[in-house]
Amino acid sequence: MEISEARKNTKLQIDGILYNVEEADFTKPGKGQSVYRLKLRNLRDGGITNRTYRSGDKVDDIRTTSQEEQYLYKDNDDYVFMNSETFEQITITDKLIGDKKHYLKDGMIVVMLMWGDQPLDITLPITVDLKVVETEISSKTATITAQNKQSVLETGYTIGTPTFIKEGDIIRVDTRNGAYVERVNK
Repeated sequence: MEISEARKNTKLQIDGILYNVEEADFTKPGKGQSVYRLKLRNLRDGGITNRTYRSGDKVDDIRTTSQEEQYLYKDNDDYVFMNSETFEQITITDKLIGDKKHYLKDGMIVVMLMWGDQPLDITLPITVDLKVVETEISSKTATITAQNKQSVLETGYTIGTPTFIKEGDIIRVDTRNGAYVERVNK
């Protein structure tokens, strides 16, 4: 494919390494060829690389598929998922999951990005409901500004929550930034 076709979230293979285009910047100088600056994220280890190409350069695009997977359990440093249709199990390393591990609950449905039979990434729901298993004791002092305290969730993740949250409460967490959204009444 021509480099001019590369857009944000295009998947490319460069020198045998799979990348996702995070940013694509086009510059046309007054004289000479157009320049394309790409910010690329390595789909294996998450590393960021900046590359510059001239108009007319060619790169290899890759075709990916998405499928629904159910999170089953953690096995040492690996996470085991099951395809919802074929019931095949797929194991993903801790390195590939990254910070998304803080929001995984048994039985959760995620969308897995696949290249052939190789998992590249998972997409979590935007919000997830998690139980508070431990929280700090807050003092009831009259303050004008909102106060936060640290709470540990069932996945082991620590998050800042309002002072009225107590152990056993179920809270909704935004998986994009790890922020508290609201308390869930269940």
